[in-house]
Amino acid sequence: MPESKPSTSPSESSEQDREFVERALEGDELAYQALVEKYQNALYHHIRRIVRDRAEIDDLVQESFIKAFSALESYSSSYAFSTWLYKIATNHGIDFLRKRRLRTQSIDRPVQTREGEMEVELPDTTYRPDRHIVEDQRKTLIQDAIDALPLGTVKAHIFRAREMLNKYLRERRDTF
Repeated sequence: MPESKPSTSPSESSEQDREFVERALEGDELAYQALVEKYQNALYHHIRRIVRDRAEIDDLVQESFIKAFSALESYSSSYAFSTWLYKIATNHGIDFLRKRRLRTQSIDRPVQTREGEMEVELPDTTYRPDRHIVEDQRKTLIQDAIDALPLGTVKAHIFRAREMLNKYLRERRDTF
């Protein structure tokens, strides 16, 4: 009995998708519609597993199709169209969840409370009143370390090195 070789040819569905994509790239709106009709229900259920907010799913499905059709030229027919489309939908759903988790608040608008409006004041984390004290302590520490070096015969080099070090630190003192 002859051995049967595994089929490496694409499925009938993949061939149909490839044809729809080619026609869509040529501007055939019916091909776009055929792809939407073929995958809309499956994409709905796929995104529903990611997002779980039924009020958002229809929009996310539509936006996934828009993203896919906008990037249709980048689709490689060596992969199944469905895999490519699901990856776009998955990424779009994850992006949606990330954006939703980021709770932002305007610092320009007052916050509405039961008692009325309240201005938001953010602390200035860059203000450090002790900065000069810390700077002086660092300079003293560095100076003491230089003075403790056992280099009695090269005082001129130490003097120049000290001056260069002071100049360097003065130029960068605001970064500490």
